[in-house]
Amino acid sequence: MITVEYGVMNIILNGASWDVADHLSANELLLTLGLADKRLALEVNQAIIPRSTFASHIIKPGDKVEIVHAIGGG
Repeated sequence: MITVEYGVMNIILNGASWDVADHLSANELLLTLGLADKRLALEVNQAIIPRSTFASHIIKPGDKVEIVHAIGGG
């Protein structure tokens, strides 16, 4: 049996340093933050990540992640 262990990596999340699990998908990051069901935009290293690719987009150490919440109003 092969056991794979992931460590911790550091990313910049909305301008602040965060330690998160290594080999985390964008979707898993949002789940960890309690934001998976929220209306938001996700940017990694100044590139917008389409929601359809959240599950396959892997966050890497040192990535600069920006999460912008959509707010309705009128």
